[in-house]
Amino acid sequence: MTDKYHSRHSRPWPAILAGIAALAVVAAIGLLPRFLEQAPAGPTIGGPFSLIDQTGRTVTDKDFQGKLLLIYFGYTFCPDVCPTTLGNMAQAYDMLTPAEQAQVVPMFITVDPERDTVDQIAQYVDAFSPAFVGLTGSPDQITPVLKEFRVYARKVESQDANYSVDHSSILYVMGKNGKYATHFTGEAAPKDIAAGVKKLLAG
Repeated sequence: MTDKYHSRHSRPWPAILAGIAALAVVAAIGLLPRFLEQAPAGPTIGGPFSLIDQTGRTVTDKDFQGKLLLIYFGYTFCPDVCPTTLGNMAQAYDMLTPAEQAQVVPMFITVDPERDTVDQIAQYVDAFSPAFVGLTGSPDQITPVLKEFRVYARKVESQDANYSVDHSSILYVMGKNGKYATHFTGEAAPKDIAAGVKKLLAG
């Protein structure tokens, strides 16, 4: 009798906890753009970094002083969101005049340093535009940068090496002074990105 009662009324707690965790992930990603809208009056976005570019050279934020940065965080094994956003970034960059392009650096920073080696990053960003700077590094180098930019990223465990990474999809625009200027969602159209960049450069 007791066994039947427990069998009938026991709850699948692992499934419930997994569902709650999934809802928390969705909420975190969905609320990030709203948080960024208030960023200038709240916590800072961005900060110093020292990472490795697609040529194997160590670069820091100081190497890009005086440039407007378009920064997107993702990973090269991303099936759809990352390539779509980077494609839009590349199209937006092409809409700028040569004089404007000289003031802008489109940048991709990995959230998956374990798989995104220098060679992997190089092949990936080159497929979008030769203007792109791809950055990777050790987990110890990447983690602080994710925190500085308030980037959400969580590895989805898998039985094989083909795991995915849940992550926020925000295109950050950092001013020439190295401070947060504005942002776009990952779905922003190229013409809107280009218009925003032109406005910042003109101002």
